[in-house]
Amino acid sequence: MAEAFDALELIKLKRDGGTLSTAAIDWLISRYATGTVADEQMAAMNMAVFFRGLDSAELSAWTTAMINTGEQMDFSGLGRPTVDKHSTGGVGDKITLPLAPLVAACGAAVPQLSGRGLGHTGGTLDKLEAIPGWRAALSTEEMLGQLDEIGAVICAAGSGLAPADHKLYALRDVTATVESIPLIASSIMSKKIAEGTGALVLDVKTGGGAFITELDRSKELARTMVGLGADAGLPTVALVTDMSTPLGRAAGNAVEVAESVEVLAGGGPADVIDLTLALAREMLGLAGIDDVDPAEVLDSGRAMDVWRTMIAAQGGNPDAPLPRPRETETVLAGGDGYVTRLDALPVGIAAWRLGAGRARKEDPVQAAAGVILHAKPGDKITAGQPLFTLQTDDASLIPRARAALDGAWEVGDQQPDTEPLIIDRIGA
Repeated sequence: MAEAFDALELIKLKRDGGTLSTAAIDWLISRYATGTVADEQMAAMNMAVFFRGLDSAELSAWTTAMINTGEQMDFSGLGRPTVDKHSTGGVGDKITLPLAPLVAACGAAVPQLSGRGLGHTGGTLDKLEAIPGWRAALSTEEMLGQLDEIGAVICAAGSGLAPADHKLYALRDVTATVESIPLIASSIMSKKIAEGTGALVLDVKTGGGAFITELDRSKELARTMVGLGADAGLPTVALVTDMSTPLGRAAGNAVEVAESVEVLAGGGPADVIDLTLALAREMLGLAGIDDVDPAEVLDSGRAMDVWRTMIAAQGGNPDAPLPRPRETETVLAGGDGYVTRLDALPVGIAAWRLGAGRARKEDPVQAAAGVILHAKPGDKITAGQPLFTLQTDDASLIPRARAALDGAWEVGDQQPDTEPLIIDRIGA
C-alpha cells in the first residue's frame, strides 16, 4: 500500500517556507514514531522548522499528533480537581518539592510527572532520590491511588506518554535544534496534555541561568504554550520568572531537598517561599479553589504533613538523614561591601562539575554534591566571610567547579536595587 505522503517532499515544503497540512503532520509524526520516517529525515525536518517555524495551526496539529502516538491518562475519577505545574528549569529551582504538597494540602490533586537533570539545570527526580528509599517509578495504579489518598505525587513520566516526543527530544539534542520555540512548546505541552491534568501552570524562566536567556523569547515561549493549552481545552497560565540569580541558597540534590523541607517547616529563603506561594495561588485559582490561602496552609504545617506522607508512600524515609559530602571547600569574600551580582549559570555549572548533574542522560549523579550560597545580591558581607561552600564526594572535582565561579559575582559599596522575581503573567 502506497504511503499518503513522502517525507522528502514534506521536508522540501517546510524548508522552502510552505505550510504543512494537518494530515501531513499526522502522517509524519506517526510514521516517525513507528520508524518509517528515519532519524536523518526527521533531523532535516527539525532544522527546517528551526528556521521556518510553525504557524499556530501547524503547531497545534504537531502537538496533537505527538499526543496521539501514545496513551492519555484520565484523572476524572478523583474526588478533587487536578492541576499541575511545569518549570522550564533553572539553578536552585526546587519549587516543585514544597509546591506539590502545599497545593494538595489546599484541596487539589497534583500529578507532578517530573524528569531528570541534564547539564546545569537540576532534575526533580535526582533531588528526591537523595532521600533514602524514595523511588521515582510508579505504576499508573500506584499513582492514581496516591493521588486519591494523599493528593500529591511526584514521579517519573511513563514511556507511554507522547512516545514520539522521547525520540524527537533526543534527536533535537544532537542536531542543534533544541532552542526552537515551536519544538520546545510542543514537547512540553504534548506530555502535559497527555498526562490528563485538569489545569496547568507554567513557570517559564528567563535570564542567564535559564534555558532561554532572552526575555522576549521567554515571553514568546510562554504565549505559545498557553495557546496550545487553550487549543486543547486545558486551562493554562504562565508566569515568566527571573533566573539571572539562583533560586534560594542551595543548588544540587540533597541540599535542595533540605532547603525545601526548611520551607515546609516555616523557614527558608524568601524567594523560594514567594515563588512557591505565587504558583500555588495560580494553581488553586485554575482548580476553582478560591477560599483557601496557601500562606496560611504553609504556616499551619499541613503541607509538611502531606510531604511526609507523600515521601513515605513512595518508599522514602522523611526522617532519615540526607547524604553528606565527603569533601567540602569554602570560598571566602576578599573585601567588605554588598553583593551586587551573582550569576546563576556559573553556580549551576559548578554544581554540575561537583557531580550534582550529568553531561549525558545515562550518567550517575552524586546525591550530596552541590553549592551552598552564603550570600546573595543585596547581602552585606565582610572580608573573610564565606561566600560559597562547594560539596562533593570527589575532591578532584573541586578545582574545575571553583574555576566555574571565577567572575560569577561582584561586590560593591552600594546595596543594589531588588529585581522582581515574577516578571510577567500570561494567560486567562
